[in-house]
Amino acid sequence: MLPKALEKAIEDLGKLPGVGARTAERYGYFLLKSDSEIAKSIAKSLAQLHDGVAICPVTFALISPNDKVSPLYSSPDRDKTTVMVVEEPLDIMAMERTHQYQGTYHVLGGTISPIDGVGPDQLHINELIERIKQDKVKEIIVATNASVEGESTAIFLQKRLKELYPKLKISRLARGLPVGVDLEYADQVTLTHALEGRQEI
Repeated sequence: MLPKALEKAIEDLGKLPGVGARTAERYGYFLLKSDSEIAKSIAKSLAQLHDGVAICPVTFALISPNDKVSPLYSSPDRDKTTVMVVEEPLDIMAMERTHQYQGTYHVLGGTISPIDGVGPDQLHINELIERIKQDKVKEIIVATNASVEGESTAIFLQKRLKELYPKLKISRLARGLPVGVDLEYADQVTLTHALEGRQEI
């Protein structure tokens, strides 16, 4: 019913996470009726994507191919003795937008998930252990997500690191109620963390 070129574009757009058939159709039609330069620019960006992105061998953050390590690690303004551990590279961007953190990062590359066949050896945990020794790290901030896998990974890290470095400070990002959410709509895990992290006023 549609020209093959448009059908192919819709099919490929539908491979993106969170993009269903109807959304893929809207995206495809939008690109078709818009200035052709928009589609060409997107196509060029995607064609250059894999060659234009590298992974930092120290922090496992995303970097430009001409960078040896992440600028967030090599910068003299960054405190290498404090390391925030995150699941994925884009988690770094969320924290950087706060402009409140001046330490460095370490990307695990996921979480421990036996159901998905992901164990500790599939994550960058051994590299983190080596960094603690090399950079004389004083504090590890575990910033995994508040999911079952994220919590399990945080507990594993805490136990493993404490065994190897008993004097190392290990902290966890605070969990609580987001602004604008009523108690009746908050889930049990969020309420539990909010209660545990309560502060005197």
